[in-house]
Amino acid sequence: MAIQKQDTDTIRAFQGLEDSSSSVRLRAALAVGTTPDPRFIDKLIERCAIEPEFHVRDMLTWALTRHSASMTVPELLKEVRSERAQARSQALHTLSKIGDRQAWPAITRALLSDADDEVARSAWRAAVVLVPEGEEPELAAVLSTQLGRGGREMQLSLSRALIALGEVIVPTLRTAMTDLDPRVRAHAIATERLLRDPDAGFEFAIEEAKRVVALGSVSKEE
Repeated sequence: MAIQKQDTDTIRAFQGLEDSSSSVRLRAALAVGTTPDPRFIDKLIERCAIEPEFHVRDMLTWALTRHSASMTVPELLKEVRSERAQARSQALHTLSKIGDRQAWPAITRALLSDADDEVARSAWRAAVVLVPEGEEPELAAVLSTQLGRGGREMQLSLSRALIALGEVIVPTLRTAMTDLDPRVRAHAIATERLLRDPDAGFEFAIEEAKRVVALGSVSKEE
């Protein structure tokens, strides 16, 4: 009887993950995470790639983190090579939450500069979590190629990723401050100022940085 009940619960959960109601899908993901079962891993990853609701995707990621990394990480690494942008983004997000550094080789330059903003942002966050000790300067150099990209939220995401690497980013930022593109220069200045004063706020830092760039007054002492 217990086995039959488990099978019934499993079927109900599988169906719930595909329900038309987001609240039902949310509860199903919560149930799967509460009682982890390896049989759900493929289904959870499949749903991550197509789930339209952010809060449900977050619950799907949580449910995956509740399973053994030895079983989830290999499957997620396949997803980061998917042609579907959401599959790549959510897989990277989940890998950052799991934090298994064996996933580091999958964080390629191509992902860090992905044309899709959400994939790139997820790759930045995953990279700073998974980067092996000693490889932070190289990662900072790759991330710096994205300075000046996108709007304020995009730029703030990159600044946060760089700042998470610590002082090793300073030489890279100083180089970027001499870039021919004023957007790159302003973003680099704002990022360094946030590194020095986290309470300053990005909006203030970027506006101040734009003023500095406009005046052409960036110096090594600033």
